[in-house]
Amino acid sequence: MRIILFTGKGGVGKSSVAAGTAALAAASGQRTLVISTDAAHSLADAYGATPAGSAHAGAEPTEVAPALFLQQVDAQLRFEQSWADVQRYLLSVLDAAGMDPVAAGEMTVIPGAEEVLALLELRRQARSGEWDVIVVDCAPTAETLRLLALPEALGWYIERLLPIQRRLVKLLRPVLNRAAGVPMPSDDVFDAIGRLHAELDDVHELLSGPGATVRLVLTPEQVVLAEARRAFTSLCLFGYRVDGVVANRVFPAAADDPWRAGWVDAQATVLADVAQSFTGLPIYTSEYQPTEPVGVEALRSLATALYAGADPFVLPSGDGPFRVQRTEDGAEVRLSLPFVNRADVDLARNGDELVMTVGSYRRLLTLPVGLARMRVAGAKVVDGDLRIRFVEPLPVTTGAKEHR
Repeated sequence: MRIILFTGKGGVGKSSVAAGTAALAAASGQRTLVISTDAAHSLADAYGATPAGSAHAGAEPTEVAPALFLQQVDAQLRFEQSWADVQRYLLSVLDAAGMDPVAAGEMTVIPGAEEVLALLELRRQARSGEWDVIVVDCAPTAETLRLLALPEALGWYIERLLPIQRRLVKLLRPVLNRAAGVPMPSDDVFDAIGRLHAELDDVHELLSGPGATVRLVLTPEQVVLAEARRAFTSLCLFGYRVDGVVANRVFPAAADDPWRAGWVDAQATVLADVAQSFTGLPIYTSEYQPTEPVGVEALRSLATALYAGADPFVLPSGDGPFRVQRTEDGAEVRLSLPFVNRADVDLARNGDELVMTVGSYRRLLTLPVGLARMRVAGAKVVDGDLRIRFVEPLPVTTGAKEHR
């Protein structure tokens, strides 16, 4: 099964590109699902498949063309299915505090829940075995990056703090209930959080696996390009493979129109920077359409012109952004971090974990057993790769400390 995620700055046309790519897959005979993780769904509108006033169109996979299915996740339904135990507990706390039930119901809808639950729905569909291709129309770049970083961040809390909290609450529940005046969480609440973590961890494994890639969509503007470069770095940091860049809404040449000619020249400068920034990645270019592409046929035509005979579903070669190589005295971990210098990276060792911070993003990488027993001997950035050198531990009698 092939999974392709499309992301980019808001307004660059990623939904149209994602919808067109899915239509192209279905036209080739592959059973295809296109799903949105963006709270502001627009896929049904792009296909012309949403009846006026129908807020729940596409809550389950709906066939919009032969072999092409559309799903826009019903977040409220998934919230009730996946988060009901936690929500009931939160409602009981707010009720004990005297809050109005209607206001309490609004307060217990966790910010960002729609995007998280959409990822869980993506997992369910991917594990169902029903699809040859799944195309994901992601939320704008910043929201997507926070979402894809969530499984590892939540994992740290689940594995270290949640067991302690669970034991304390179990032992002290009667005392805490009387002292605090509000109910303490039950085992069902902790179990629900544990299930959420396991499912999100599976999402990360699925999307960082060999069958999944991310495609960046941009328009030829310097601000948009800068965000795409940052997104490329951050996606590599968290182990997601980027397999291409779509330069959308490129003005065709027009010598008889000075205004458009100015845009053509400006975009050409940015496109040259795009080619230099993403060396080694295929760059697909789509001209500005004379009319808005709406409907399956229009979107399929857009994708056909975009990929210009290339196979948009071929799996990229190579080992992905994270590699481990054996050396004479230990091993070297390599992590692709394009556009990053050594000074931009903060690296620390905490037991069997590496804590890597690049800008505002932090990744906790759990080391495999073979590396966890070694010590870090140094790190450097070479040709867009963060290279961390591990060597065999020194004998205990030397009293030497680990270098970081």
